[in-house]
Amino acid sequence: MFFGFSSLAALRACIARDWRPQIGDPEITGWLTVLSYFLCFVLAVMVLRRRPAGAARGLWLTIAGLMAFLGVNKQLDLQTALTATGRCMARAQGWYDDRHMVQLAFIAGLVLGVALALAWTTNALRGHMRRNGPALLGLAVLCGFVLVRAVGFHHVDRLISADFANIKYNFWFENAGLWLIAINALMLLRRGR
Repeated sequence: MFFGFSSLAALRACIARDWRPQIGDPEITGWLTVLSYFLCFVLAVMVLRRRPAGAARGLWLTIAGLMAFLGVNKQLDLQTALTATGRCMARAQGWYDDRHMVQLAFIAGLVLGVALALAWTTNALRGHMRRNGPALLGLAVLCGFVLVRAVGFHHVDRLISADFANIKYNFWFENAGLWLIAINALMLLRRGR
């Protein structure tokens, strides 16, 4: 038994009805965002390799890992696969009609996890905040973006799907965090050891 399915193949078939591995955001803004994630990943690795004075190694290691994952996720749309898996499991296990409590628990856990991680990181960066603060702020903006997308309140989705200068707020919101991370990395790299 695989989460209420007779086989892993049956679970995969259910998921495949709602998600297929394909390019999730083929527009130019989607590719520019992927490029921004890749740039932040490369800059974070450079910070890790050069170890400039004041750079918090754990923070930049976390940033490198997150940038790699979120960049790949941006185009593979893995959160839709996770949602499809949850939907399939809920139907197979008979709790689909009561899924709202599970969704709330998942969102609450996600919000709590992000809040605790940011609080712990802020505490851990005591004494290094001045040199790593913009990157931490960028991470907080990205976490906010991810949480807004995960919660998926319809009025919030409508707001961030609106546009400014013919570009959706989604792009501005997500990339603001990435630009803060990139700027911080460049400042650290420019300062050197």
